[in-house]
Amino acid sequence: MKKIIFSGCLALLSTFCAMAQQQPVYEVYALKYASLNRLTPIADWVQGGPANDNINIAFVFWLIKGNNGKNILVDAGCSADLPNAVDFGLTAAMRPDSVLLQAGVKAEAVTDIIISHPHWDHINGINLFPNAQIWIQKEDYNYYAGQAWQKDANRGGFVKRDILTLVDLNVSGKVTLVNGDNKEIIPGITVYTGSKHTYESQYVLVQSGKDRILIASDNVWVYDNLKRMLPPPSYGTYDAKAYVAAMQRMKTLASETDFILPGHDDQLFSKFRHITERVVQIK
Repeated sequence: MKKIIFSGCLALLSTFCAMAQQQPVYEVYALKYASLNRLTPIADWVQGGPANDNINIAFVFWLIKGNNGKNILVDAGCSADLPNAVDFGLTAAMRPDSVLLQAGVKAEAVTDIIISHPHWDHINGINLFPNAQIWIQKEDYNYYAGQAWQKDANRGGFVKRDILTLVDLNVSGKVTLVNGDNKEIIPGITVYTGSKHTYESQYVLVQSGKDRILIASDNVWVYDNLKRMLPPPSYGTYDAKAYVAAMQRMKTLASETDFILPGHDDQLFSKFRHITERVVQIK
């Protein structure tokens, strides 16, 4: 009987070891491809936030680097010559693929791009990464490529040429439409919805060893949204209550609050370990 129990324990231990070996290990990096050419009041990003306190704004995308051959981007940045970027006031801009090289990854090596939402500063750069499979929420894609362009629809932040690029990639089989909330789309990578920053924006949870790192993108614009549990002004979400509820949920998903990464707060690049001036590793 003892031999049987011992053998059973060995088999169970072997199964657990095999499962652990199969679980990919990821490193997560934040990459800054541009800054804003001016300080802006926190109240521009946080509804009811202080109007007299200013904040430095960064334009960011993320790299998830796996030991499974995956080089996954969350968002893809934009080109500095995009008219929207010029009008908005982007400065110190560098092409996203050049910033990625500072993290040791070539554009051709990017396997996947998870689009948090289809605003120009997050999606315009997808054509820089020719081998990537694009992941976007089905409802966001449908709205972005369809209803947004009907009369009197809300299409703030959308750019026609980006839509045409995304539709062409979809026709070529390079787009995967994610259908809903709490979907593990790649082993160890799960996406969630709910903030209504766009029609159905998504955020990304990465299981990185014992850490659970949450890439919020614009589902948390700046740290003050999370600190004060306040939504952005009305132009930042279709549903302010849903935006706050999503942030509350994020706190239950990430292994610590410091691992909830906002979309545009330059403080990211002072909180974590520098690889270069534009690249930090989340750890």
